[in-house]
Amino acid sequence: MGFLRRSLLMGTVLCTVLSAVAPARAEDLDNLAPYKMIRSLQYVQDTVALGDHSAMEMQRFLLSTIDERLRTGESVLFDDPRNVDAALVYAMSGGNPETLEVLIRKDVDGHFDSRLTDALRSYLSGRGTQSVKSLAEIFPEYKRSRVGPYLALVSANSVMRKDPALALTYFDWARLVAPGTIVEEAALRRSIYIASEAGWIDKSMTYANRYARRYLRSPYASQFADLFVKLAVDHFEAIKEDDILEILSFMDVPRQREVYLRMARLAAISGKNKLASLAAERAQVLSGDGESVPKVLADLYSGLASVPSGDVAAAMESIIAIPDDKLSAKDRALKAAARAVAEEVLREPVVPVAAEADLAKPVRQAEDASHDGLSETELADRAMDPRAGIEETPVASVVEPAEEKKEQPESAGIDPAFDTFVSGGRSKLDEIDALLKGEGS
Repeated sequence: MGFLRRSLLMGTVLCTVLSAVAPARAEDLDNLAPYKMIRSLQYVQDTVALGDHSAMEMQRFLLSTIDERLRTGESVLFDDPRNVDAALVYAMSGGNPETLEVLIRKDVDGHFDSRLTDALRSYLSGRGTQSVKSLAEIFPEYKRSRVGPYLALVSANSVMRKDPALALTYFDWARLVAPGTIVEEAALRRSIYIASEAGWIDKSMTYANRYARRYLRSPYASQFADLFVKLAVDHFEAIKEDDILEILSFMDVPRQREVYLRMARLAAISGKNKLASLAAERAQVLSGDGESVPKVLADLYSGLASVPSGDVAAAMESIIAIPDDKLSAKDRALKAAARAVAEEVLREPVVPVAAEADLAKPVRQAEDASHDGLSETELADRAMDPRAGIEETPVASVVEPAEEKKEQPESAGIDPAFDTFVSGGRSKLDEIDALLKGEGS
């Protein structure tokens, strides 16, 4: 959004808000209806969702002003059902949950539906699962009211873990009745998460496409980027590369590059080496001549992907060449882990000379014993005998279990130096694996 457009939009916002709030200053806020103030809040919040972050300060101001108005208003104020709805919308729009408690205690005339307020109180206090049944019963009554879109969000959030399909129906309704608003932005973003976790990849990609077309300038777009990266990595085998490219095409170059880098990093940690390489290559292509850090990160993630699948020696050289001062602490840890893995893969076990001599002794002893003082002619005759080397087995040993025999430990005959090498390498790789798992989470 250009500077001129932002200025015009913010000017419109200010005119709208000040037309409602300025008289309130003159009239000491006592005569300003809460529903008018809520309209201004909704307008500002929608403006923020569409990308004007400068309106966020106005949003905070309106929330605090509305809070004061609701708390200090007389009970007669809520004879108007629009003000009742305004109080409920305020509670579901990031307002102070304590204010709803104050209004309920003061509601001697029964302006508020106790079924709805009880469900909202449970939800706002973090006990959303306890309000699932009551919300399901109430929602049909309120779905077409002024609080309907917000109630749909609350209902969806309360059931999204236990019944993702039902949650999506709530979110879909919220999007249908409140297009182009912060309600739709939140519904789309959360729908991506639900569909992805449930394995409904086509649905998740559809929601992601819609979000990318409409809300990439939202202050919550970074959450969308994280969700989309996880979706692409977790389900790369089921997603077409063209679909990924289409969604990212709605982003400007710096944001595309950032998403590709995130994707390459998570894919490398998750063992999705093909995707890690593809995403790293795309990030490199999108990096400008004077932008060294993105290229460095792309090289690192590409190197991580190459360690298990490509030329390990070349990958290690590439990783070692990456300057630490260009990396964050977490990426330095990844570099160290990748280097350690590569070194373990390339290192050859060292067998001491003495151990080689010990391993050769049984061979020489067997050769000596096979002669038993026989002449060369007798040895040749034995070699030609088809029964040579075969001893008759007593019948009893076939029938009776060999109880007296003890199994030799698996490590018997293994050189101690080699065993130490294997154990040490396994320990090191276990540490690296734990590190990478921690990074992936």
